Parts: sequence; C-alpha cells; structure tokens
Amino acid sequence: MKTKLIIILLFTSFKAISCDICGCFMGITPYDNQSSFGIHYRYRSYHGYVGQNQQFFPKGSSYFPTANQKIFDQAEHGNNLNDYELYRTTELRGRYFAQKNIELNLIVPYLNNSERYNNQTSTISGLGDISLYAGYHLIRKLDQKKINQRLITGIGIKLASGKHDIQSENGILYNFPFQPGTGSTDGFVYANYILGYKKWGFSLNSSFKVNGENANQKSLANSTINFISIFRTLYLKNEIKIIPSVQASYEFAKGEKYKGKLTGEHETNNLMTGLGIDIFVKNIAINASTQINTWSAITDHPRNSGRINLGITYNLKQMYYAIN
Repeated sequence: MKTKLIIILLFTSFKAISCDICGCFMGITPYDNQSSFGIHYRYRSYHGYVGQNQQFFPKGSSYFPTANQKIFDQAEHGNNLNDYELYRTTELRGRYFAQKNIELNLIVPYLNNSERYNNQTSTISGLGDISLYAGYHLIRKLDQKKINQRLITGIGIKLASGKHDIQSENGILYNFPFQPGTGSTDGFVYANYILGYKKWGFSLNSSFKVNGENANQKSLANSTINFISIFRTLYLKNEIKIIPSVQASYEFAKGEKYKGKLTGEHETNNLMTGLGIDIFVKNIAINASTQINTWSAITDHPRNSGRINLGITYNLKQMYYAIN
C-alpha cells in the first residue's frame, strides 16, 4: 500500500501541464511506467475587452456550433460587448513505454473554433496539428521513507497536419490562430519535477516551444508556459482513489509574426488559477480541471477568460518493454 501511495503522488508528466501551447493535459495518474490511451477535451474562452465584464460562456455563443455557422445581428451592430474567441479541442492520445524510464507519446487533435467580431460569428473545424514527443525519467526515487521525487525531461515535435488556409464563403482567409493548424513544423522541450511527502504532492512543469514559419510566411512567436499543482491523495475504497488539486499556470508568447516580424496580434501574457480532480477506478483514470483568468496583460483582443479540461484514460497492464 505504501509503494502504491508513493506512485500515486509522484507519477505525472508533461501531459499534466494542461497547456494550449502543446495541447497537453492528462492529469496525475497512479499507473507507473504503464502504456495507455485515452480521449481528452479542452475548452478555451476569450471574452471582454479591458474595462468590460468577462463571461466564460459568452452571450450568443453556441457550445456545439455547426461548422461554417454565420450569425449577423442588425440590432447589435457596432456593439463589441459580445466579441469573443472560443477554442474547443478533442484529442486522441497514446503513450507507450519503450523502457521503464522512456515514454513515447502521440496526440491527434480535432479542433472546433468560433469567433465573433463586428457582430458576425464564424465557426470552423478540422484535424489539428499532430504532436509526437518523448520523455526520459531522469530522477525516479519512489520508495523513500519520507521525501520522494521524480524529474522528467523531454523533447517533441508538432507536425503541420492541420489546414491553415481555410477561407470564408466570401473568399476571405480566416485569422491565423483561428485555423485548425499552423502550417508549420514546431519543436518543444519540457521538464517536470514532482516532490511527494506522505499523502501530499507538489508538481512543477515548464515548457518552451520554438515555432516554424508556414508557406504564407506566417508564424507564432516562441512561447513558454509554467504550471504548478499541489495535490493530496484520498482513498474512497481500496480500488477508488481521488486526488484533488490546486493549480496555477502562467503563459507567455509575443503573438503572431509575418515574414519574421511581430505584428502585435494575439499576444499572450496570462496567469490562471483553478482546481482539478483525478479519479481512479481500477485501470481507468478520469481527469477534470477548470482555471479562470486571474491576471492578463492589456491587449486589443478579448481577454483570456479561462479553460476547462476533461479526460478519460485506460491504462494497460504492461509487463514487458521493448528495451531492457
């Protein structure tokens, strides 16, 4: 039982970052060095300019809109109170442990994005950019009497698999960040440190992403995110474990670039805080979290409102590894 508790406290990875930079969130999982697959959903909302009230679900938005939906409200013409950007991502995820300390990960996203500007609402959807990344468990001290810790470092690549040139019915190219894909091949590095003491745990995740340029000479500036989580393990029954957590994340990116120069559009400088919960029943893990805007820098775009993450993962009972 003691060994299982240590594993629960200390197994997390880059997937716990819950970030839009790399599209990763899976939460804490007690299945140490076990391959898995799952499906995850992320909702991200931007609404309200400086001095305006924010809404997590903006007025006039549809939670599951029809692709290429158009709405034009004559009565509110010229009123920007309802401007928003919504990003919904559903991801298929797979993780394979080639060796006890080496994990290989695959994320295949499907995006459904909506935005409202000048009283016109548009929605597009499609396959996003596929991500591949590998992590190495550099420190793995899970059987200590008091202090236990783990350090995971890794590197990954985001492929240009999603469309980046979708146009409206009028032949106008949609905004660059609004597209399902970026059209560029990007790379990222990450590190995750976990410290555990009895039933309590602390996790710190950091990532840095280097973005390439697409065929239209557009790109996103390099970006970074830092994620902190404090959690505690609770037992409901022998086979049911619940891990609530308090979370905070900070995102920074200088926004869009054209021909290598910043345009000043879609800058990101946000601090979010929130709560999470992970529930484990046998080999199934259910993850959920929500974060709201705590602070954001002033820009001329709708402000960050927050996000919701939901996921379910099935963990295999892996007995053998390809690399001894």
